[in-house]
Amino acid sequence: MTSQLFFFLFIPILVLILLLVNLLLATHNPYEEKNSVFECGFHSFLGQNRSEFSISFFIFALLFLLFDLEILLVYPYIVSAYVNGFMFELGKNALSIDSRQNTIEK
Repeated sequence: MTSQLFFFLFIPILVLILLLVNLLLATHNPYEEKNSVFECGFHSFLGQNRSEFSISFFIFALLFLLFDLEILLVYPYIVSAYVNGFMFELGKNALSIDSRQNTIEK
């Protein structure tokens, strides 16, 4: 069985089985707040209103995302440049060491 055939057959079957298990075994307990309109016209629960937070959390998250993506994009270049540079040095015999111990003086 090829991997492509496996993914096209097994994954949809697995998804359907898991959805059916969820529908059969999950508790179903609707109530007025759960079925009410969300966002537009939403009445918040007591004490769960949106509160102010420090902007430093937002800046920290943006910087983390920026540097995380930078590392993700730069890492393959660094690995390939290292391998290519190493092969270039091997081709130019830059890594060979001329030892004077092996030479025989006449």
